[in-house]
Amino acid sequence: MYIINLFHFRKTRRPLRTISRLLGMVILFSCPAYSQPENEPAYKLKTVVLDAGHGGRDPGAMVGKLMEKDIALDIVLKLGHYIKEYLPNVKVVYTRDSDYFVPLYKRAEIANKIKADLFISVHVNICGSPSIHGTESYALGLHRTEDNLEVAKKENSVILLEKDHTTRYEGFDPNSSESYIMFELVQNEFLDQSLMFASDVQNQFRTRAARHDRGVRQAGFLVLRETSMPSVLIETGYMSNKKELNYLESDNGRALIASAIFRAFRNYRKTIEARSNYHTQVAENKKEGLKPTIDPVVVSTRDTLDLYKGLVFAIQIAASKRELKPESNNFKGVNDLYRIKTDDIYRYLTCASEKEDEVQDELKEVQKKFPDAYVVAYENGHPVSIQKARKKAAAKH
Repeated sequence: MYIINLFHFRKTRRPLRTISRLLGMVILFSCPAYSQPENEPAYKLKTVVLDAGHGGRDPGAMVGKLMEKDIALDIVLKLGHYIKEYLPNVKVVYTRDSDYFVPLYKRAEIANKIKADLFISVHVNICGSPSIHGTESYALGLHRTEDNLEVAKKENSVILLEKDHTTRYEGFDPNSSESYIMFELVQNEFLDQSLMFASDVQNQFRTRAARHDRGVRQAGFLVLRETSMPSVLIETGYMSNKKELNYLESDNGRALIASAIFRAFRNYRKTIEARSNYHTQVAENKKEGLKPTIDPVVVSTRDTLDLYKGLVFAIQIAASKRELKPESNNFKGVNDLYRIKTDDIYRYLTCASEKEDEVQDELKEVQKKFPDAYVVAYENGHPVSIQKARKKAAAKH
């Protein structure tokens, strides 16, 4: 592991057996085919976890004999089939592939253990008003409206079926509004990526699947809180609306929903991989004389922080398997840039400070150039979670 301070920054198509599946595939192919960038991307989205909500003894929403768990599972399996068929280099992992119960924490644990690149949770909504219909996509965050809170309560209530939920979720009560205050303190390091994917999901639902778009939202979903990668929870429609229920009950309707999510996923993958490839020159260690130690190539106009000493907060603007050449024009004019190598990945940071407030103040400005930038923390040269860093910083005062 080494860190370098560089600059200063201020401000095959298979026969289809049914007409319904054919209709689904017509929409699936209605947008341009995915093509690999000419330059091999520095980062590749390799693994996606598909999470079918509820299952087993937890049916989720119910109308008559129709259950949310079955609709969600069918959509997820269709989505997984599309990804495997048309993006064969992406590994698909299911939190469940049949009708059995999986605790919320276990779903996130599956994704975290394999270091997935994206987590997609599929659900179906229900409410007391039969006129409400449409799709919603959620990223983790504090609920801003009562509607968002009610959806979060419904999906989080599954933990009450878990014997050790009080201990496992640190006393969290899914039915208590006060419990959701905790989400104000949660730093979702992948919020931008999650919102970007969620936004395209809604766009695909609206323009390709002809679904009513209820927008991208944020709320306190435990399953999203526990994941350590971009994560989105998708409500694919309302079972309480008769017309939408019929749509969700049909094989064609589910195929269209799955194909819409697939297209959004394909777009997301292409965008994320393209962003990681800045078409920069690769620095050659021998030519540049770079050493595996702290090496300030350009003297900063302010004191340079040593990320190997103590607790330091910073903004990560890029990550790459390539060692990018240390030139300002390679990073959109960004200065005060630190480079740190961990697990064969070069991470590029800026705005390092011992005070998180100072770093947070710079974040919006940095995101104008790098929308996926987010705050990270290092302790004595090793990455630590924001939550742990905050606790340690608070203990000093």
